[in-house]
Amino acid sequence: MITYFNPENDMALADGRPHYRPPAEVERMKQDLCLLPVWYAGTGDSVKVDVLPAGRWDASVPLWPDVPVVTRWTGSRIAPWGWNPALIAELRREGVPPACYPTDGQMERIRTLSGRQQCVALQQALQTVGGVGGVSVVCHTMDEVSQAVRRFGDTLLKSPWSGSGRGLVRVSAATWTANVAGWAGRVLRTQGALMAEPIYNKVIDFAMEFCAVPAGGVRFVGYSLFETDTHGNYKLNLLRTDEAIEAALTAYVDRGVLLAVREVLCRELSRWVAGCYAGWLGVDMMICREGADYWLHPCVEVNLRMNMGIVAHRLYGQWVEQGAEGIFAVVHHAAGEALAFHCRMQERQAAVVHGGRLSHGYLSLTPVGADTRYQAYLFIN
Repeated sequence: MITYFNPENDMALADGRPHYRPPAEVERMKQDLCLLPVWYAGTGDSVKVDVLPAGRWDASVPLWPDVPVVTRWTGSRIAPWGWNPALIAELRREGVPPACYPTDGQMERIRTLSGRQQCVALQQALQTVGGVGGVSVVCHTMDEVSQAVRRFGDTLLKSPWSGSGRGLVRVSAATWTANVAGWAGRVLRTQGALMAEPIYNKVIDFAMEFCAVPAGGVRFVGYSLFETDTHGNYKLNLLRTDEAIEAALTAYVDRGVLLAVREVLCRELSRWVAGCYAGWLGVDMMICREGADYWLHPCVEVNLRMNMGIVAHRLYGQWVEQGAEGIFAVVHHAAGEALAFHCRMQERQAAVVHGGRLSHGYLSLTPVGADTRYQAYLFIN
């Protein structure tokens, strides 16, 4: 199988055209992080890159994956970060056999299911579970957007398709401006809908991670515990065992609620992806507080693709000493800062490896050079 990191996937889905080209900054992220899949690829897999990065690995750490890296597509099975029409058009131009990628009908279904508006149906199915909450509405006109803002007060507006942390606007009746109205109008014109939901008092961000198997059905893989910045952009995953993450969650909500949500999601997601998708997917959730009570929002967003939570889960299971704790982070450095950070961390927090697993310290998962802007790394306490 060929594994491929294409972080522009969500923006390509938003555009929807076969000749989409991502912004230069996203292309830079893709280039700097292109070798990240060597750490989560399966046995016998290879990793496809467009251009080999110029940075350097830390050869002093005996922990590098033995995964072939290729620069051309072959007729093998392909596992990208996510499927979109632009990637399929590229594969067709390269002469990759059609059996290696979704049909047009499957791709259209994947795009539909990747839209944030699909969360509404899942939220309704999950309301059968006690101890959960959360509501979203789909708006198709500016009048409906205005009604939602008046109904919810402090409101989060979401475009149906966008990159992580993008396409989100916080607003209320008091902060509504012409700029917000212009943004909302553009989303309605280009994507046909806009999501609106209340801004909740969030305590914890986490996700349940799943895999849709080729033979049919969706199975639960594990948890991921993550942090975002004030704009909703992904920052890092906390590396812990599933048992430790579940213990942190059950300090606020009953374990039976988590198990019931997992069961409903396996059933509903299996129905969703039948005949169109096989691969990784995740459902972002959060624990919220209202007064002295805590409750679970079981479906903030569905990622019908590989995601950083699954990467963190696989990294922990394969490369980190069992029971150790730390972080998996993806960072954006200012110009010239990446190499200085890398050298400083190597000097002060050198990686310690026991039995082929990182037990302490810092390990860059992607090469770092003088012009690196994006980097993924592990740090174990």
